[in-house]
Amino acid sequence: MREILTGCAIGLALLGVAMGRFPWLRMNRATIALVGAVVLVLMGAISLEEAFDSLDLSTLVLLFAMMVLNVNLSICGFFRLLTARILCWAKTPRQLLALVVMSSGVLSALFLNDTVVLMFTPLVIRVTRQVGRNPIPYLVALATAANIGSTATIIGNPQNMLIGISSGIPFARFAALLSPVSLIGLGLAWVVVFLVYRSQFRSERLASFVTVETRTYRPLLRKSLAAAALMILGLLAGMPIPLASMAAASLLLVTRRLKPERVFREIDWSLLVFFSGLFVVTKALETTGLSARLFALARPLGQGVLGLTAASAVLSNLISNVPAVLMFRPLVPAFPNVEKSWLVLAMATTLAGNLTLLGSVANLIVAESARRSGVRLTFLHYLRAGVPITILTLAWGALWLSLM
Repeated sequence: MREILTGCAIGLALLGVAMGRFPWLRMNRATIALVGAVVLVLMGAISLEEAFDSLDLSTLVLLFAMMVLNVNLSICGFFRLLTARILCWAKTPRQLLALVVMSSGVLSALFLNDTVVLMFTPLVIRVTRQVGRNPIPYLVALATAANIGSTATIIGNPQNMLIGISSGIPFARFAALLSPVSLIGLGLAWVVVFLVYRSQFRSERLASFVTVETRTYRPLLRKSLAAAALMILGLLAGMPIPLASMAAASLLLVTRRLKPERVFREIDWSLLVFFSGLFVVTKALETTGLSARLFALARPLGQGVLGLTAASAVLSNLISNVPAVLMFRPLVPAFPNVEKSWLVLAMATTLAGNLTLLGSVANLIVAESARRSGVRLTFLHYLRAGVPITILTLAWGALWLSLM
């Protein structure tokens, strides 16, 4: 009976996370995960000490440090400046689409993809309106490219951070093995969006030149870029990932001009709460023995790249990618090829987020930001390109990793 009640509590928490809310309750994913964790402790499914021990401080520190870095880059105008400079190169609709895809993809590999789309979406809408283009194809390209680009590195998205810390794969090796998946994937995204919305790309030239005025705070811009460069160098040199990121964040917090309150106000604290709650919820699977049963079911998947790719993609769309990674985390070390399994998990859970508009937080940020600007990116609009992009990139990723 205790196992049944625990299973129901865990299932209800994961269902709420997948839905994003419960009917008639004002709860988001963070509060659902936190309340689910507390309920499991109160039920005795996991002790308070075990709950505290389940918190992966390395992942939480990395996530916090990256948010500090991204907030500073946002405040100083880095993302707006870079986007404006890149998009101004476009002379034709096809070039503009390619620049949106490449810029959002590459930047998402170096910074959190959610931050990139948050900064890019208003600028993409402004630019497309300026040159008389329909913003929908470019917004779809922005969202899918950000997810694809973030696959390349440990610091590209939250689930990769979790996998990078759990697997112990060095930053440089992780990037070397998954960058080809991202680069070819970005090309596939451009082709699919172009073909799906080909009527939007028939004109040879843009109606006018792209011009975007931006203001930057240069002292903070130079300092933020220096901190980011030092972090990347530290990661490439083999420095512990949480320490390298926290060193960069600490450098930015030593300041005479920027009030700490402004930085902390912009940090997504709910994401840290969300991770913390999920750590406890998934740890309860182990303490109650349910993870052993899951392993018995999942063990055949560890025998092949294709099976693990399919299972990761399906589970990511059922309960979201971070919970999917947390459920696989205790199982992967028992798979035959552990490093490859971690890489497949990172690739599949990230690329699966492109399937639907609800598949990743980055997609939802683009849709919501566009709505505030008067552009309606519907579920069906997104689905037309999202499905083929997901199928093609997952197939390419599985093929690449199976050849390793």
